Amino acid sequence: MKRFVFSLAWAFALVLASSSLARATVVEHTFNVEDVSIQRLCRSQVITAVNGTLPGPTINAREGDAVIVHVFNKSPYNLTLHWHGVIQFLTPWSDGPEFVTQCPIPSGGSYTYKFNLTGQEGTLWWHAHSSFLRATVYGALFIRPRLGHSYPFPKVYQEIPVLLGEWWNANVVEVEHNATESQLPPIESDAYTINGLPSDLYNCSQDGTYQVKVKQGKTYMLRIINAALNAQHFFKIANHTFTVVAVDALYTKPYKTDVVVLAPGQTVDVLITTNRPVGSYYMVFKPYQSAPRVALNGNLTRGVITYEGATSAAKPIMPDLPDQTDTPTAHKFYTNITGLAGGPHWVPVPRHVDEHMFITFGLSFTTCNNFSGGCTDGQRPLSANMNNESFVLPRGRGASMLEAFYFNNVSHVYSRDFPNQPPVVFDYTRPTITRDTSFAFQMAPKSTKVKVLKFNSTVEIVLQNTNIIAAENHPMHIHGYNFHVLAQGFGNYNATRDEPKFNLVNPQIRNTIAVPVGGWAVVRFQANNPGVWLVHCHLETHLPWGLAMAFEVENGPTLSLSVPPPPSNLPKC
Repeated sequence: MKRFVFSLAWAFALVLASSSLARATVVEHTFNVEDVSIQRLCRSQVITAVNGTLPGPTINAREGDAVIVHVFNKSPYNLTLHWHGVIQFLTPWSDGPEFVTQCPIPSGGSYTYKFNLTGQEGTLWWHAHSSFLRATVYGALFIRPRLGHSYPFPKVYQEIPVLLGEWWNANVVEVEHNATESQLPPIESDAYTINGLPSDLYNCSQDGTYQVKVKQGKTYMLRIINAALNAQHFFKIANHTFTVVAVDALYTKPYKTDVVVLAPGQTVDVLITTNRPVGSYYMVFKPYQSAPRVALNGNLTRGVITYEGATSAAKPIMPDLPDQTDTPTAHKFYTNITGLAGGPHWVPVPRHVDEHMFITFGLSFTTCNNFSGGCTDGQRPLSANMNNESFVLPRGRGASMLEAFYFNNVSHVYSRDFPNQPPVVFDYTRPTITRDTSFAFQMAPKSTKVKVLKFNSTVEIVLQNTNIIAAENHPMHIHGYNFHVLAQGFGNYNATRDEPKFNLVNPQIRNTIAVPVGGWAVVRFQANNPGVWLVHCHLETHLPWGLAMAFEVENGPTLSLSVPPPPSNLPKC
């Protein structure tokens, strides 16, 4: 009976979400995507950006608002935009991943995204979902409580956005193209940025450091976004501590820490009280490199917090930083966060599970004829996989996956046979597994497969890292849903040992989970949003290599709980 009532509540919420676009407060933006030339690191670089800024415009809204964004693609590239973490209840045509929920907006074309912000408060963001364009086409999306409602924590003096970005002294589309053709990792980025600015640690950047002035004795909220393509990061401010109050636009039980850890795609809201002596303090991002054998830009980037009254001659204080490979510190942060049970928009953990999945994922190899670069000197080209399937976006098939679903014409676009388990059971995290050349699981076939889910079914997924080629902390993002994180650990998941550890009372709720290096995580969600939803690693190098799959969630029992017709201006393939 409890599960039936819970399901009805979600169904009612979906109906409200679908009908409220017409009557909600409307937040409307126009995004002009075009190439601009900006100066960074001693050179002028042409980048693709929105409205000529890096980062792009911030969308400020309240819970319950409708958002309308008119996108005019004046760039030379076909692209889409994704509203990362927005649930898109019954608005799947606005989710954005290319060839999944829409075909790209062609150069010279336009498209209007429309969606409602329901049941979410906090920090999200938006970004291009086409190739490496996410490096420069991105911005913040802040969702505040409805008028008359307040945050579930003391009032803050000011909110400060802190967006970590990644910068190449190169055309980022060519960077991705060269990596895809060679099947080698992309060249490392040249810098990280805070709110679009590199720090004084880089050449020609003494005046290109993000700075913010604060008053002593005040409480500020930092809205931190990891918009980098390929690097997880530690974040610290010298001599200050944080109180985490939200992750991925969902409130948490207040958690005190002196370090924040974010994987690409994740957001964290923290409170900081300026209770230190008047002076200047560095805020610093340092990469967390979970796989030392994988090339990564290991540079720091930093901004400056300056108290009012500090002398200009005062040198900012640097924080003590974790080692770049400090997995225990990262794991402590990721696992110590819990949800704010009973707080605004809290959703209890569904207890009855209808669909159990065990998904192994990581890097692997593919055959030479699977890419156009050819193989030389016995080279085995890199690939990636989930349950030994290496995902291919359905380019050139005449329709997006969502169109194929809506018009019931899926056979030429994708298949409905993504496996619930890997084809073989093995020691997933054995350190020497890559040296076993006879092990067939290293070679993953290319496919475009989805897993079909019944509407309103509860799905539990064990996400199991593998050690093929390299064990790595992978940030896994599920489009269209938030999910409860029930447990995380190292090594191979063992239900007998690990299921008793599940937090079914107040687990954190996220849209992007950093699955521990050489380890596993268990997530659970209710499939109450019909459509086709991408699941992928948010390290940008891994999606083109196939570290993805998708869910096809069936329509609900009524027309009002089904995917609506496509917009008239939906881009064509």
